[in-house]
Amino acid sequence: MPEQNIFPLIIGVVVFVLIIKMLTEVTTALSKSSKNIDEETEEYSYQKKKFFMSAPEHDLYDILHKTLSNKYHVFPQVHLSSIIDHKIVGQNWNAAFRHINGKSVDYVICDKAYIAPLLAIELDDSSHDREDRVERDEIVERIISEAGLPMLRITKGHNGFEVEKILKDIEDMIKTG
Repeated sequence: MPEQNIFPLIIGVVVFVLIIKMLTEVTTALSKSSKNIDEETEEYSYQKKKFFMSAPEHDLYDILHKTLSNKYHVFPQVHLSSIIDHKIVGQNWNAAFRHINGKSVDYVICDKAYIAPLLAIELDDSSHDREDRVERDEIVERIISEAGLPMLRITKGHNGFEVEKILKDIEDMIKTG
């Protein structure tokens, strides 16, 4: 007789747990969607930046543009989502996009025919010595490497950029890319 009374109790507990779980998931989903709505309707203030690039970035851009523009396109400040495909079968596309969203490289060299990315370039200035930046650089370098895009890191020396070495490194990396 006691076994007959326990079966409905077990069913009731299981149903209760399932209902609580569903309510929790619905509440979480509603919370996330209301957060997105708040972010979209929030009004922020913006102003134009005085300069698009830092002075060293501009100096390197001028060198790259002047020396490579006959053969390649040079694009500055490129977000990874513009050059890296995150829609890989078997992975969560939204999570993969969020992982690269907001990350960028200083320059991308593309071919002229198809504007296909051939080489990513990072200018390592003093900001790249910060702990948070070192970690970010490792992540970006790993992502770009896994995607099959070569990446060149350039440092401005005390006497400026070593233009001949930079151009040779670019051509070598594009050829072996």
